[in-house]
Amino acid sequence: MRKIFMTLILAVVTCVAASAQKFALVDMEYIFSNVPSYEMANEQLNQLSQRWQKEVEAVSKEAENMYNSYLADKVFLTDEQVKKREADIVAKEKSATELRYRYFGPEGELYQKRQTLLKPIQDEVYNAVKKVAEERGYQAIFDRASSSDIVYASPRIDISNEVLSKLGYSN
Repeated sequence: MRKIFMTLILAVVTCVAASAQKFALVDMEYIFSNVPSYEMANEQLNQLSQRWQKEVEAVSKEAENMYNSYLADKVFLTDEQVKKREADIVAKEKSATELRYRYFGPEGELYQKRQTLLKPIQDEVYNAVKKVAEERGYQAIFDRASSSDIVYASPRIDISNEVLSKLGYSN
């Protein structure tokens, strides 16, 4: 009997505590899609990425052509020429790998460019969300776009348009 009573008290306290908290949802994808500077920065990153990808593919293709040429000529080459051609092919493949890493690696140029272009916009959106949360007294704001756990949420608790207004964009 005492266990049931303690469980009941714990449930009531949890319900009271939960009802005292205010929370809201935002859709960050929706917000970013309505911020023109974010869209322009993303487009610039895509173009840069495509250009660098073509450059990497060109070096890789050159290494592949060198290898195919080597295979065709191998029977006519001396041992010294075979070693030199193999070394040249390995060097070209290494060059392609290094180029790919320089552009697309974890600390590569694409990552750095993304930080330069998108981070200030993301920070601005975060500060707008934070400002809305402070003004309206929310303890937590969840991102509807990145959470697959949210099956349904009332549109009344979505503050995405309010955040856009804080940023100076109308929906």
